[in-house]
Amino acid sequence: MMEQLSFFAVPSPCIGVCQSDSRGYCVGCLRSRDERFNWMTFSELQKQDVIRLCLQRKRRRQYALYKAKQQEVLNQQTSHTAQLDFEDKDNSASDNVDLADFSLDD
Repeated sequence: MMEQLSFFAVPSPCIGVCQSDSRGYCVGCLRSRDERFNWMTFSELQKQDVIRLCLQRKRRRQYALYKAKQQEVLNQQTSHTAQLDFEDKDNSASDNVDLADFSLDD
């Protein structure tokens, strides 16, 4: 594939938070170790591809955080909601109800 001319240099996505997460990606810019170390030797097209990959990683991370938050809220709702049990364990309570005087007509 022929590389397209670029009028502007692709800036580094580094934001100065240089720590690696458990998967080896930078916490700040989401580049892999190789992408960070080889940035200066990459062509403009390669740099653009790295930026695209970083954006995809960011979206996936945001979605994972969103889903985790949704699950946390759901867990809190279910733990705070009283468990209602409408079934009689013994039918003796329903046998004691006298409906003789009950009427829907006023």
